[in-house]
Amino acid sequence: MRLCNEAFLSGMIPRMLVYVKDRQTLALEWSGRFAFPEDTEMLCVSEDIMEHTFMTVHPQGIAAVIEAPDFSRTLPFSENALYMVSDGISDPGNLGTIIRTADAFHFSAVILSDDTVDPFNEKAIRASMGSCFHVPIVLLDSIGEINLKIKGMGVQLIASRLDGDPIEDVQLSFPAALVVGNEARGVSDELNKMCDLTVKIPMPGAAESLNAASAFAILAYVLDQKRSESL
Repeated sequence: MRLCNEAFLSGMIPRMLVYVKDRQTLALEWSGRFAFPEDTEMLCVSEDIMEHTFMTVHPQGIAAVIEAPDFSRTLPFSENALYMVSDGISDPGNLGTIIRTADAFHFSAVILSDDTVDPFNEKAIRASMGSCFHVPIVLLDSIGEINLKIKGMGVQLIASRLDGDPIEDVQLSFPAALVVGNEARGVSDELNKMCDLTVKIPMPGAAESLNAASAFAILAYVLDQKRSESL
């Protein structure tokens, strides 16, 4: 229910609302509150059909069929903006969690390379907890386009690497963009060459690395703190 509500709050309109009998009142409430068009199909189904059609662990009795939004081609800009750049993230759970974290720390956009997993994959949507409907998602077709649109706007490009400088020690300028690489290969060599800084999270324990979503959460927090200090 929360994901549907977040989608509607962001202005998305369903083609169809599917619900079981016990959720009919909620379906009608949403239809009125969010002013669904008259041609929005309202379909009441049995609990068995709902369970087998929408393969969630705990079905909540109501679901929306919504056309996936078009990716933006324009990067929203502000002088203190933070951006996240996905360089081929392949796990939808990781990407969804990263989008949720970007939303929490007020990143201006999530920028995806063309080999990044679909942010509107079912698992990615659930992991984002609806943040995918609020954070602008920009798709860039090539590394060259990333260079043109990000570096061309004066955005400092930062890569996360195990051999980088400790994040708390680096001097940052804003706007800034943090690159998160593919889970297996990391940040590509081509994109690494474009980066102004490489940073790492100091880890005194035995683990050598963190997964992409965990690392991004820590780095996003530190970047947001540094942004606040610079204002």
